[in-house]
Amino acid sequence: MNSLNLDSSFEQQDIKIEPLNEVQLEELHQLSGSYEALFNKRAQLYKERQLKNRELHETDYKVLLLEHYTFLKRPVFVIGEQIFIGNSKATIEALEKRLNEQ
Repeated sequence: MNSLNLDSSFEQQDIKIEPLNEVQLEELHQLSGSYEALFNKRAQLYKERQLKNRELHETDYKVLLLEHYTFLKRPVFVIGEQIFIGNSKATIEALEKRLNEQ
């Protein structure tokens, strides 16, 4: 986050303090195309609950995302109608490119 040099127009939400609500999650879902795309399969709770051994569906991902902030893959950036999810090298490069276009 610090390396992106974001200007003050970006709104940040600390989801530990202010978890996503259903309206916000629906907006992210519309942009990403699925709840699974937003879901962090590396979360400690995912491992503790052995969720990899279950067949999860979109409704399951939605419930889990609303249940606990750690299930959201982070960071999530929304710029206009474009969403960037996670911190993979490709995602960060695409985000940096988009930021430079502004």
